[in-house]
Amino acid sequence: MPAMASHASHRKPRNSALLRAGSPAVGLTTAALASVTLLGTSSGTATAASSAATKTAAKAAPRAATAAASRPSIEQVQRQVDDLYRQAGSATEDYDRAKESTGEQRKALDSLLDDIAHRTDRMNDSRRRLGMYATAQYRQGAVTPAATLIFSDSPQSYFDETQLMARLSDRQNSALADFQSQQAAAAKKRAQAAKELETLTASQADLRASKTRVQRKLGDAQALLTKLTAQEKARLAALEKKKEAEAREKARAKAKAEQEARAKALAAAARQKSAGSTGTGTGTGTGTATTPPGSTTKADKALAFARAQIGKPYVWGATGPSSYDCSGLTQAAWKAAGVDLPRTTYDQVNAGTRVSTDDLRPGDLVFFFSDISHVGMYIGGGMMIHAPHSGANVREESIYSMPIYGAVRPA
Repeated sequence: MPAMASHASHRKPRNSALLRAGSPAVGLTTAALASVTLLGTSSGTATAASSAATKTAAKAAPRAATAAASRPSIEQVQRQVDDLYRQAGSATEDYDRAKESTGEQRKALDSLLDDIAHRTDRMNDSRRRLGMYATAQYRQGAVTPAATLIFSDSPQSYFDETQLMARLSDRQNSALADFQSQQAAAAKKRAQAAKELETLTASQADLRASKTRVQRKLGDAQALLTKLTAQEKARLAALEKKKEAEAREKARAKAKAEQEARAKALAAAARQKSAGSTGTGTGTGTGTATTPPGSTTKADKALAFARAQIGKPYVWGATGPSSYDCSGLTQAAWKAAGVDLPRTTYDQVNAGTRVSTDDLRPGDLVFFFSDISHVGMYIGGGMMIHAPHSGANVREESIYSMPIYGAVRPA
């Protein structure tokens, strides 16, 4: 270290005369010492600071690199959000099914409880009649174990007593038999009600679990979107527009194919009509001979209802009239046409005639994803009306915006 060596050389001079007070050498040496000391200190501090900064940067760099590497790309975020919405849709259908099941079980339980109350009233009437017989026997001085029998909660044991049965008149026998029958029936219904209550309790637990799953999936999707920067959100929006444009292009291609198919059908109908007018045909061809009577009218009514809901918000578990989930919308639309559909996509997919995507007609239901967790109503031209997902409104969209599972014609 040169600074320290210089310092040491000034502290041990060989000529003692140089140390006398007032000597020019003293001032020069002192100044030089101070200068060297200050320079040495400053240089050491700067070196230490520089070294610390380098170490900090070295530590921060891997952390920044790791954070950058672990941060998902916009494409990954898009896939994750879409998948979370799909999972939320599936959980919504589970919720709808559990809710419907709970409602049905509650109705069954209420019916059982009403039946039990009715049977209890009849049992009490039988008990009152038996009480009248006991009172009459008491007044006649003929009180026997019959009195105990009449007011017993378990008269079965007394039926085994032949002496008692011999004392009872036919009316008394009938009253006792009726009481026994009502008591047994009431006990059976109470056991059934207890079982229904257990089932209802389990269904309510499933309902709460389904609700929690929906909320968690939607919360996860929202959390992913919240973490995006403004630039990332803009890029995500661009990706969504690109995806929508590709789906619309497929819809336009289908619309063109449908127009060509209609033109061919009209030409064929015209030829058939012409042939019929010359006596070589029946003259009844219309180009829609395969359409069941009345089905077009019903489909038109269902479509009219669905169109009237455009702009209303998606709310999971909702069946209208102010909001809908996907299956709630299709159920309500076809109900307006006089056709009752099940509540969930899982059941709606089996409610009607299966049709291929190439043979779709307006009013048909199109189902999506391998788990059949979404449904929309076909309106023609490769487009549908559907309630997409939480945060969106009922709208028209290409059927190719999601992977198609299959299609059903309700009527």
